[in-house]
Amino acid sequence: MSRLVLLVTTLVALGLTACSGTGGDRGDADAASDFRGQMMPEPVAKPEFTLTSTDGEAFDFRKETDGYLTLLFFGYTYCPDICPVHMANLGAVIKELPPSLSQRIKVVFVTTDHARDTPQRLRSWLDNFGTDFIGVAGPLDYVNQIQAALYLPPAQLGEADSTGNYLVGHAASVIAFTPDNLNRLRYPFGIRQADWAHDIPKLLEQEWPR
Repeated sequence: MSRLVLLVTTLVALGLTACSGTGGDRGDADAASDFRGQMMPEPVAKPEFTLTSTDGEAFDFRKETDGYLTLLFFGYTYCPDICPVHMANLGAVIKELPPSLSQRIKVVFVTTDHARDTPQRLRSWLDNFGTDFIGVAGPLDYVNQIQAALYLPPAQLGEADSTGNYLVGHAASVIAFTPDNLNRLRYPFGIRQADWAHDIPKLLEQEWPR
């Protein structure tokens, strides 16, 4: 079996995407909830972890996002499709929201490619989508521990080509934590701007059961 076939087989088995195709894994909306995202069978508590932000400061995820609608994504800036599409869709929708809603949202992007995603590159890349988007980084082993706590598969670095470029297999869903610090929905690749525009106000305004 070739190395490429082995890599693709492994990524499929782990539910990963190498950011090289359409990766569509969107499921049907939960009819009872009227949300466009995928409702979790049981809410998952917001994890506690600290990574380094693009300004070089420690970023305490739980503390810094407490009480906000928090949209968490694991990806990398060299991703050719999935990562920029997710960020562009979020940025476009949040920009059109009234401040009474947009100021209650935090988008956190955790890089799965610490070696290439320098603080400067990560900040510059995120600014294309939202200047308020938060970029954080840390060792891949630690990032994968965080993902495991969220029931996500680990990110995996692909084999570099002759120019040193490589893909990174990573989970393709945005993890949505409602203001009560619980992950109730996930938004896979294929979610559109219209879906975000429908769901974000509901995520902020819904009275969630305790």
